Amino acid sequence: MLVATKRPASRAPQKTSGSSSATKRSGNPAAASRATARDWIAGARLRTLSLAIAPVALGTAVAHVNAGADILIAVLCLATAVLLQIGVNYANDYSDGVRGTDAQRVGPRRLTGSGAAPARTVLTVALVLLGLGALAGLAVVVLSGQYWLLLIGAVALAAAWFYTGGRRPYGYSGLGELVAFVFFGLVATVGTTYVQIVDAPLDAWLAGVIAGLFAAAVMLVNNIRDRGQDALAGKRTLAVRLGDRAARILFSVLIVGAYGVLGWFAALYVWAPYVYFTLLISAPVILIVVLARTAAELVLALKLTSLAALATGLGLAAAIAF
Repeated sequence: MLVATKRPASRAPQKTSGSSSATKRSGNPAAASRATARDWIAGARLRTLSLAIAPVALGTAVAHVNAGADILIAVLCLATAVLLQIGVNYANDYSDGVRGTDAQRVGPRRLTGSGAAPARTVLTVALVLLGLGALAGLAVVVLSGQYWLLLIGAVALAAAWFYTGGRRPYGYSGLGELVAFVFFGLVATVGTTYVQIVDAPLDAWLAGVIAGLFAAAVMLVNNIRDRGQDALAGKRTLAVRLGDRAARILFSVLIVGAYGVLGWFAALYVWAPYVYFTLLISAPVILIVVLARTAAELVLALKLTSLAALATGLGLAAAIAF
C-alpha cells in the first residue's frame, strides 16, 4: 500500500518518474530498483531451455538413425526452439505483469510485475525474440522445402503469445500443461525429425511423448508453487483447478509415465537402459513435490525437474544415435 505524506498547501505535488508508471502497469505498489543484467538473464528463465533443447536433440537422433541428420537444419531447429522459449518467457512476464498476477510472488521476481523494467521494454524484447525465432523457423521451412509447415509455425507463435496474452489466455484456463505437451513434446520432436528426413517414424512420436511429459511436469510444478496467488488473481491453472493434492499426484504420474515410455527404447537400443540413471534426479523430485511445504522446496523441484528433462532427453538422444 502506498502511504501518502502531508505537504504544505503551497507546495505543488512532486511528479514521480519511471517507478510509479511501472507500478501502474504492473499492479505492484512496491518501489522496485532498476533491472540489472542479472534480472534480465533471470527473466529469460534459462532453466526452462531444457524444454527446447531436449526435443531437438531427440528428433535429430531419430533422423540420424533413419536416414541421416541434416546438421544445418538441426541447428536452425535448435535456434528456433530456444528463441521461441525465451521469447515466450518474456511475453509471459509482460502479460502477467500488466494483469497484476505477479504483484505478489512467492518465486523469483519478474521484470514487469516488480516494476524493475518498463512493461513496453519487456514486450519489445519478447516480440524481437519471437520474431527471430520465426525467422529461424522460416529458414528451416525453406531448406526443407516443406512450406505447409508455415501453418504449424503460425500456430506455434499464436500458442506462445496466447499462453498469458490476449483477452482469453489459455494459461488462465488450465490448458498450459496440455499445450506444453503438444508443442514442447510432439511438435518439437517429430517436427525436428520430419524437416530433416521428411518422415515421422514411431520412435520420433514416442520420444516426443517423453519430452512432452517432462515439459508438462515442469509447467505443473511451477503452477503448484504459484497456486495460492494464482487463485487469488483469477488465474485458473491446472494446479488451481485440480487442487493441491491432486496436482502433486498428477506431477508424479507425468514423471513415471515418461520413464514408462522409455522402456520402449530400452528394449531396442543397447545404451538406452542407462538413461534410467536419471531417476537419481527424478525420484527425489517426486518426493520433494509430494512432501513440499514451502515455496523454496518447490523452486528446487522446478530446477531439478528441468535438469531431469535435459539429462533424460540428451541421454536418450545419445543412446539412439550411437
